[in-house]
Amino acid sequence: MQRAASSASDRTIGNGSSNINVHSNDNSFAHTHSPANESKDEEADRKEQPADGGEKGEKDSQNEPPSPVGFWHKSLKKTRLQVVGLWARTTLILAIFILAILSLYWAVLFRVEANLNSLIVFVVDFDGQVAPYMGGKPLVGPMITQATEAQVRDNAMPHLGWVTVPPSAYNNDPIQVREAIFAQEAWAAIIINANATALLRQAVEQGNSSYDPLGACQIIYVTARDQDSYSDYIMPQITQLQTQVTSKLGEMWTQQVMANESISRSNLQRVPQALSPAIGFSVFDLRPFYPYVAIPAVTIGLIYLIIIAFFSFTFFLPIYIKLISTPGQPPLKFWQFILTRWISTIGAYFFMSLAYSLISLAFQIPFSNPPAVHTVVAEGANGFGKGSFPVYWMLNFVGMTALGLACENVAMVIGQPWTAMWLIFWVISNVSTSFYPIELSPHFFYWGYAWPLHQIVEASRTIVFDTHSRLGLNFGVLFVWCGLNSLLFPFACWFMLWKTTREKKKEAESKEE
Repeated sequence: MQRAASSASDRTIGNGSSNINVHSNDNSFAHTHSPANESKDEEADRKEQPADGGEKGEKDSQNEPPSPVGFWHKSLKKTRLQVVGLWARTTLILAIFILAILSLYWAVLFRVEANLNSLIVFVVDFDGQVAPYMGGKPLVGPMITQATEAQVRDNAMPHLGWVTVPPSAYNNDPIQVREAIFAQEAWAAIIINANATALLRQAVEQGNSSYDPLGACQIIYVTARDQDSYSDYIMPQITQLQTQVTSKLGEMWTQQVMANESISRSNLQRVPQALSPAIGFSVFDLRPFYPYVAIPAVTIGLIYLIIIAFFSFTFFLPIYIKLISTPGQPPLKFWQFILTRWISTIGAYFFMSLAYSLISLAFQIPFSNPPAVHTVVAEGANGFGKGSFPVYWMLNFVGMTALGLACENVAMVIGQPWTAMWLIFWVISNVSTSFYPIELSPHFFYWGYAWPLHQIVEASRTIVFDTHSRLGLNFGVLFVWCGLNSLLFPFACWFMLWKTTREKKKEAESKEE
């Protein structure tokens, strides 16, 4: 029984040709080196040893993934330095990109106050200069022109670009002044009517109770040209001028009237409006910005035209690649691949622009109202009547093509992740020069007149609001962008193929090593 317990507690440890029998009885160890035991142990070792001499076990241990370690482990020293270096470089690149590209958006409004005089406003004084009102000394016209000219001379305060224009420049016809504003020769006009002073004097001398102060002057503008510029910059300045002129003129005119004893006090009682406010300004917004649901169609909604065109590249590229990389079939000839891609891309823009345009139609932006006479106030007029929607669709189609082909070419050349930076640049550079008047920007931004979105915004306003048409120029610039990017398209495709082939070759070489 003691022998059985001793035998059960034995363990054998093989080490080369010798064996050590460990007997754990009373915590004592006995070493035996008998030839019989050694031969038996060696035979057992040979049976347990794999046929490959242990190579398989070594390989299995090598293929096992290493256990996770801490960030500061010495085995990660090289990788840790590499990661820190790449992180620092990437952060620096992004910081420089933010400073360089996002600065475009801030800079476009950096000198608004200094450039406010680039927003030209005509002041046309007909007062007392057109028959039959040429007799007597005009009062209203000179008062207004002196006020605007004083602002021009005083550079201490920001002011609009007041320009005094003689009536003879418009054949003494106020309607031609309206035509000039509609044609965007200036942002607005102040017209002092030929009978402004004459009717004012007649009112107090004869007690004409039908006298209307608003008949003295006119303010002409077109809000649909750029509703934000009018509300933010132009109308506040014009309103300030109105207050200044009416206050000063009313004070001076009241003193003159009260000092004139020949004017009956009963007449003054019948026409108090001839003393205060004495004069007023009739406002004529030739093309009001209406309906308000059109705001996305001519401003912020156009950003999505860029984004849709950009992201279509990532959706369609895997489809086109099947033509040249499907296993088990020959690839398409490269020139046919390029032609197929170009035609398919243009076709996709055709239908995507239709979907984009239908959104405006679905939300009841009018596209069937007839155009109006340029010199009358027309709310809701469209540039091409019932044909406005097809023209609007074609504008969005050509605009998406101009914006999208540029994205296609750049994406094929620079690849990921740099395409995201391109999208930010493309959006900011277009928005900065389209949603804000370039006249108020530093001269650096004058390249914006040639940018695609600037043309789309201007043409959209013409179609939706019947503003002054430059559609020939707008479509012409967009077609130049389409043509230029179409010429570059084959080279961009070739570069992408060359870059992809080179990367695959390097990957194959690294696997062989």
